[in-house]
Amino acid sequence: MIKNISIIVLAFLLSSCAEPEKEVYMFSYFTQSGQDGLHLAYSHDGLNWQTINNGESLLPPKVGKDKLMRDPCITQGSDGRFHMVWTTGWWDQHIGYASSDDLINWSEQKTIPVMEHEPEARNSWAPEVFYDEEKDMFHIFWATTIPDRHSPIAYTEREKDLNHRMYATSTKDFETFEPTRMFFNPDFSVIDATIIEHEDEFVMFVKNENPNPPEKNIRFTKASSPDGPYPTEVSEPITGDYWAEGPTPLKVGEYIYVYFDKYREHKYGAVRSKDLENWEDVSDSVKFVPGTRHGTAFKVKQKVFDNLVNYFN
Repeated sequence: MIKNISIIVLAFLLSSCAEPEKEVYMFSYFTQSGQDGLHLAYSHDGLNWQTINNGESLLPPKVGKDKLMRDPCITQGSDGRFHMVWTTGWWDQHIGYASSDDLINWSEQKTIPVMEHEPEARNSWAPEVFYDEEKDMFHIFWATTIPDRHSPIAYTEREKDLNHRMYATSTKDFETFEPTRMFFNPDFSVIDATIIEHEDEFVMFVKNENPNPPEKNIRFTKASSPDGPYPTEVSEPITGDYWAEGPTPLKVGEYIYVYFDKYREHKYGAVRSKDLENWEDVSDSVKFVPGTRHGTAFKVKQKVFDNLVNYFN
């Protein structure tokens, strides 16, 4: 009896000391206008990214007036299931949603009517979804312009009347949703918010979208909870003298990388920092798949990655 107990204890101790399963960095993105759907890339070092499925779409878009799948954002819940939201069209009052256990087989696509209660809402752009472990809830946030609702900014003719703020909803099951709420309301036009947890705080990176004079840079703000409130006084720009959008953060070793779309130059860039104070531009060191547009970085277990690559490649 004692011998059997000793074996059980030894087995438990060995399993407790086992190394955690390896993870692989993943990147969900779209190409061109987003008509062909979801693309995925992977990396083992956060710098060199390679395509999955030879650069072909893994999932075509089927919902929305324009049938687009722009700005795809993927996160994983505690049960291991992946949840994806995306921009379905330029002027929709809803966003797209689908889920998957393996990034191969996806649920039926549907729309979430996040702004249909606001008849004058002009858009629902670049939604992101963040899993809140403490509340076991998903927070979804996106950019919307509602005319005459927000503090005024100076326009250009091309971006006339586009004055965005971040709105949000929350859900436990993607069936029922909390009423849409104002999420982030600074004194500038803001789009492309994204969140990462760091040292018991939640850091939200955003794009200052002011057109006149043009900002078009990435900044950040911090809160004690993923659903805020986030101070509207943001950092100085962490990106350089170029136009950047679609930031997405990723922890790689001791660094936090922030990747972004240099959309006027048709390529991707990145900055990194250990302390969120000193930022190093490593755009010349990152190698993304040509044509990558506004993506989201996340991690998957090695087994999920192996199955994905074996299936598509």
